[in-house]
Amino acid sequence: MSKIILITGTSTGVGLHTASMLAARGNTVYASMRDVSKQDHLVQLTKNYPAYIHILPLDVQKEETIKECIKTIIDKEKRIDVLINNAGAGFIRTLEQATMEEIHNVMDVNFYGPIRCIKAVLPAMRQQNKGHIINVSSVGGLVGQPINEIYCAAKFALEGLTESIATYLEPYFGIKTSIIEPAGITTEFGNNLMNYFNNTGGIRKDEYSPLLNDYMAYRQTFTDELKAKIFQTAEQVAQVIVDCISDPAPKLRYLTSQYAAEFTYLKSGLDGDGSNLQSIIRKRILNK
Repeated sequence: MSKIILITGTSTGVGLHTASMLAARGNTVYASMRDVSKQDHLVQLTKNYPAYIHILPLDVQKEETIKECIKTIIDKEKRIDVLINNAGAGFIRTLEQATMEEIHNVMDVNFYGPIRCIKAVLPAMRQQNKGHIINVSSVGGLVGQPINEIYCAAKFALEGLTESIATYLEPYFGIKTSIIEPAGITTEFGNNLMNYFNNTGGIRKDEYSPLLNDYMAYRQTFTDELKAKIFQTAEQVAQVIVDCISDPAPKLRYLTSQYAAEFTYLKSGLDGDGSNLQSIIRKRILNK
């Protein structure tokens, strides 16, 4: 049975390819993006099955656009089966160097954005007594990393939110919940990250310059050859999301590659997909 699916952040990268793959499989995909003038790539990718793709404006930082988008879908389809919170923004800068405006923005896009979308779809999914919420996180949601602390904090928060709502949404309301955790991806995400860093002063001459020099030297070790071995393409991560949706019993946690699993092993090695901990929490607190 085809599904009614809403995806955020579909103009590029993982969101773009997830929307295309799901539409190609006959699902009705509402591909949302902050700026719909950037839809050309998605339109081109889905030109062979245009009836299955619908592009709508949605800015995860603006609640009114979320509500309007979901109302449009519900009015037309009478349901939403899957929400994929894919929109996100990276950030590299130490805590002391980051402005509060930058910190608020990173948290708003990566954490409060998904919260706004989840809150907006929950009434419909509860009424249906079924649904699937998928949050795209990162290995940075499990492992704190230098210079990435603000981004990691936002993804840690998203992980905690997802794990918590998963304990009750399925047993009480039939709503499944999953987290997607990629490591390195060969998309424009990293380039945009570095462009913002360089445009806001790059490595400044202060007490943190030795730390930032060491961090940038580490980033330089990721040659094209090494990236080809351990990084994933956007299509590969999108395939994990497609498989998650297709699974009749989806897992809580999806580490998307062997490299991601190895990187997070000391945090996730005993319970890679999160099912054991979920079972313990449900039984101990909810008797479910």
